[in-house]
Amino acid sequence: MGKIRKQHVWMGWMLLLGIFLLTGCETEHRFVKSTAFKGTHQIVLTFAGPVEEAWAKNLDHYAVYEKPDPDILLGLAGVSLSQDRTTVTLTFRDALNQEQPHLIRLKEILSDGKSQGGALLTVKKAYLGYLVSVLLGAMIIKNFVFTKYLGLCVFFGTSQKKSTAVGMGVTFTLVMVASAMMSWFMYQFVLKPLRLDFLQIVVFIGLVSLSVQAVDTILRKVNPALFKAFGVYLVLVIANCIILAVPLILANNEYNALESLMLAVGAGTGFLIALFLMSSVRERLETANVPPTYRGLPIAFITAGLFALAFMGFSGMSLF
Repeated sequence: MGKIRKQHVWMGWMLLLGIFLLTGCETEHRFVKSTAFKGTHQIVLTFAGPVEEAWAKNLDHYAVYEKPDPDILLGLAGVSLSQDRTTVTLTFRDALNQEQPHLIRLKEILSDGKSQGGALLTVKKAYLGYLVSVLLGAMIIKNFVFTKYLGLCVFFGTSQKKSTAVGMGVTFTLVMVASAMMSWFMYQFVLKPLRLDFLQIVVFIGLVSLSVQAVDTILRKVNPALFKAFGVYLVLVIANCIILAVPLILANNEYNALESLMLAVGAGTGFLIALFLMSSVRERLETANVPPTYRGLPIAFITAGLFALAFMGFSGMSLF
């Protein structure tokens, strides 16, 4: 009986988690049932009851903008209303960046002559798909090494052998996740409420240093061989552009805890992938007949450039 109860409890928690992840289009107003993107230029609003046609088709009743850029309103091309007057479709002049959450500010909603009040609605992808897109975006589509060219000092320094590259990639990912989550917590609950956003770079650097020092101490005690292999490069993680860029991105985009975790894991795993690919090629280059002028870093830079060209093929890809 005890085991059955535990299974039921776990199933209940998993069900709640699934509902939480899949309900990415819930709204913050009692009269609005759902919001969703449709195609590349449209947003669909579904109301709990019929709305007045004159109100629905008035473009002045809608103010739409991306969450990170509230000062830039998106241009509406038109509004259509379904026959039952419960669904409004907003059509925009330009394609919507669905990677970013959008906010819609509605003026006083009118339904059968009654006011339902104003509303501020959030539109974003289905939450599970959105989380996966953040993860894969940081990992492959917008790989920090091959598309943003960040973290190259550690990248070239530790990509000569697979063993060192994999160890560095795993350690880097752990430091990335730890520092990103601490940075998110510090930003959301300290810097932002106290309006100290201008200190975020200084604070994030301090948190990154703390994370790196913790990993340094643990590795020194647990695995001295791996620590010796990293040498000075583990210390360079403190000044690595990627590990500082991730906290800045999650703060700028107002990511929540899950989104920040996905971004950190994706960025760290993407760095691991880049290191593994590069180390695989560089090991083969050691036995290749490379002209003396190009041996060492020159051929490594050429190889990295070819990888960057290959990763450009993922640019603009939208999986969810």
